[in-house]
Amino acid sequence: MDVDLTTARWIKSSYSQQGGNCVEWAPAHASANGIAPVRDSKNPGGPVLNVRATAFAAFVTGVKGGSLGTV
Repeated sequence: MDVDLTTARWIKSSYSQQGGNCVEWAPAHASANGIAPVRDSKNPGGPVLNVRATAFAAFVTGVKGGSLGTV
């Protein structure tokens, strides 16, 4: 799936703890297109994972609820 992200506004995860290693996503793009683009905050020019917004929402819910465990 080819997604145009040239105007996407990226938001860093609130779990990044002061700019640490984490992920960014483009919520406005997810709302408008149903696809949540996700990328590594340390490598913003690198690859982007495009996930269905519903799947990404379920993932975030699992992380916040602690049902996915920790590493």
